[in-house]
Amino acid sequence: MKSSDYESADDRWTAVLARKADADGQFVYAVRTTGVFCRPSCASRRPLRANVEIFATCEEAVSGGYRACLRCRPSETDARRPLSRVLVKACRLLERDDGVARSDEVAAEVGLSAYYFQRLFKKHMGVTPQEYRRRALAERAKDGLASARSVTEAVFAAGYSSSSRFYEGAARELGMSVRAARAGAAGGDVKYAVRACTLGRLLIAWTDRGACDVAFGDSDDEVTSALSERYPGATLSRVDAPKWIDAIVALVDRGTSRATDIPIDIQGTAFQERVWRELRRIRRGETRTYTEIARAIGEPRAARAVAGACASNRLAVVVPCHRVVRGDGDVSGYRWGAARKVELLRREGRGRS
Repeated sequence: MKSSDYESADDRWTAVLARKADADGQFVYAVRTTGVFCRPSCASRRPLRANVEIFATCEEAVSGGYRACLRCRPSETDARRPLSRVLVKACRLLERDDGVARSDEVAAEVGLSAYYFQRLFKKHMGVTPQEYRRRALAERAKDGLASARSVTEAVFAAGYSSSSRFYEGAARELGMSVRAARAGAAGGDVKYAVRACTLGRLLIAWTDRGACDVAFGDSDDEVTSALSERYPGATLSRVDAPKWIDAIVALVDRGTSRATDIPIDIQGTAFQERVWRELRRIRRGETRTYTEIARAIGEPRAARAVAGACASNRLAVVVPCHRVVRGDGDVSGYRWGAARKVELLRREGRGRS
């Protein structure tokens, strides 16, 4: 049965009486005499209908003063299908290339209500289902643009329902123009320089729009090889550095200069960009926790996704992911090594706002 089959009170009560497993995730029922809410399929003794209150979500039941049943654990996804399996299946469905994968259709296929699926997906993935799909299609189109006979061919092969949908969001999702992607480059023409700094070798790469890659390493070969892997089709040129690169070196060596004055060319998912913007608001000498960043961007339950966005940051010190620490104060991980993170924080005069 679909979620629409459980919209009426009678249909929901019938599902409770029959312990319908396919109704799980569509709604929960709460018992006034026990103060507990359950899945429709819960094997516990059936209460009188007069004592039952129906809620669309677990959150609503909790707000109503009820606690989750310890037997059927309604706040968790179906025990026969662990959360990770539900999310993986949803991601594969959203990535498919057979037309528009609507969120409500994907929700029905994984056995959840559209509302609950939307909230569950965003909570654990950090983006909405459709934001995830747009990114997946854009990446597939980018991979196909270099070899396709035309942009249109690559766009429809990727799963877009029309070429206009692709062009509307191509620059945002790809982090480059369609022309650059067509050339098979992750950024087109990329210039770079390698500087010595007090934390090793520092590579700064840039496009016409600004810095696109800032990375630490122990040798020139290490940092340039990593750049080639990240931009496999780009035309890479080692050239004299522009003046603003001195400001990046100063950020490393002295913890000074204003990173906001440095032009950047970095784009990711909608969620990642929100995190990165918030990171750039952290002032020198201050730190934030992953949870604090999540709250600041309006996603208080997305601390884990915030950590993932920090790990995806490619602009060391310019987007200061080193200023984000764990709730217990531990520095946690850092793409370029925890020792460098500790030293950067020491130089900046680590503190809390």
